[in-house]
Parts: sequence; C-alpha cells; structure tokens
Amino acid sequence: MATTRLIIHHISKGETIAQSMKDRFDYGQNPDKTRGGELIAAYMCDPETADAEFLLRKAKYKAITGREQKQDADVLCYQVRQSFVPGETDAETALKIGYDLGMRWTKGKHAFFVVSHTDRPHPHVQIYYNSTSLDCTRKFRNFWNSAFALRRLSDRICLENGLSYIENPKPHSKSKYKHYGEWQGGNKPPTFQERLKAQIDICLNEKPPSMEAFLQAMVAAGYEVKQGRASAISFRTKGQDRFTRLRASTLGKGYGPEDILDFIEGRASLPTGRSKVVGPQGSPLRKLNLIVDIQAKMRAGKGPAYEK
Repeated sequence: MATTRLIIHHISKGETIAQSMKDRFDYGQNPDKTRGGELIAAYMCDPETADAEFLLRKAKYKAITGREQKQDADVLCYQVRQSFVPGETDAETALKIGYDLGMRWTKGKHAFFVVSHTDRPHPHVQIYYNSTSLDCTRKFRNFWNSAFALRRLSDRICLENGLSYIENPKPHSKSKYKHYGEWQGGNKPPTFQERLKAQIDICLNEKPPSMEAFLQAMVAAGYEVKQGRASAISFRTKGQDRFTRLRASTLGKGYGPEDILDFIEGRASLPTGRSKVVGPQGSPLRKLNLIVDIQAKMRAGKGPAYEK
C-alpha cells in the first residue's frame, strides 16, 4: 500500500529561481538518506545537474512560445511523495515503483528524477519532475482532482507489484484524503520538523525583542542553535541526529529567516493555530517566560549549544 501527495514548488521568498530549485533538489538527493546516492534514478536528466537542466528548458520554452509568467507565480517543478507501509517493500523496490509512477504520470513527456529515502521506518520516494515538457513547447497543468488521479495510478502500480492498496479511503475533509501518518492513527508521534515549528511558534508568541532573543529562547527550550554561512540558522533537539535548517523550503511557508524577522520586528503577524503545539508523545510543549529564561542564559553565557 502506498499513499501519495502532489506538491507544487514556487520560488522561495528571498531566493533566486536557481537557489530555490537547488535547495529542493539538494534535500531530495541528501546522501545520508539515499545511501550515498545509490537510491536515485532519473529520466532524461542528470540528477547532479537537474536544477540547471530544468531551468534551461524553461528558458527555451520562453524563447519558443514567447510566454512568461510572473516570477512568484511560475511553477518551478512538481514533486510527488509516495509512502509505503513499513515491512511491505524495501527501498530498492520503492525506487523502482516510484520510477514507474513518474514515467506513467508524466507520460514520458517531462524530465524527472526519483529518490528513495531510508531515514524513516516506512520506505518512501520523492519524484521531482520539470513543469516544462521535454520539447519545451508546453507546461504540465495541475488539473482538477489531480491528487485523486495520482492516487489511483499509484494503487494500480502497487497491485501490479503485489502490494496492498486502500480500497475505500475515507475523506479527511472537503474530499481531501488522509496522508500516511494519519492512516497510522492518532498515536503517531510528531516529527522533529513538526516539533520545531511548534516551538518556534511558542517563542514567537512571547514576542521576543530581537532575533538574538528569539534564538536564546529556542536554546532555553532545549534546542541547539547553529549559525553558518550567509546567516543560515539550523536547530537540533535531543534525540535528533542532524540539524534542521530554518528555511521555508524545509519547514514550510512562514518559517524562513526573513519571515521570523518580519514577525519579530512587527512587519507581519503570526497566524493563529499555525502549527499543532505538541511534544514528543503528544504532550504540550513547554511555554517559556522569555524575560527570565533569556536573562538567565545571558548570565550563564551562550555555552556549547550555541554555535556561531
């Protein structure tokens, strides 16, 4: 059995088209998730240069058709996420099925590459395909009810490979179907990204006076903070192996450094109920008194958890 999700990628706030494309592809091709790049397959593109190849076809499309969308409205690429039941298949078979899904879904008219990730208990693949066709004369149109068509195609391929499928999926709301985590049940623990987003919202709701105060609040909440080149900020909490970078392409809209700074400096308001505030086992996350915690941290010094 596999569940699917179709994701549309636009340019990220504060980034160029090339940066936005590269960020997404770097995440998908992470060698720690793909066994050093072994679990990657491609059609009509080289995964290492796919971002440049996708952009080149977009430029050819403009030259051939004379049509061009506004930069913030243009679709950079599409991503299909396909997740399988733990134990029903392995990463290699998931990659094969994902490639088959990508080929049938695009009808071989769009370049794409597939990555199979091994960082979760359940095998799952990511399919990235160019919005511009191979002949550079048209673009993929996200038609009405495309998510349903994608799921039906995935179910058919699963049956062909001897896997189970969801015969009568229950609507989530307004004809939307539940993702894999919801099918597992309400006891599924939140991911590190979900916990990070919830803690960010808690700290921002306390109205820190500066970015420095916000980062100190995150440290007080138990997060390590790492600042890298070009003001890149990453977080890691107890039990997490790798840092999670603070950027919209990783955490979602509204979670980029520029967004956080806008909230702090009063240029934007924090949407209510933006993320579910839960702890590792579903318990509420700790709310902080920023005045006490920040002053205590400043008296104690930054310490080893705060890396400059």
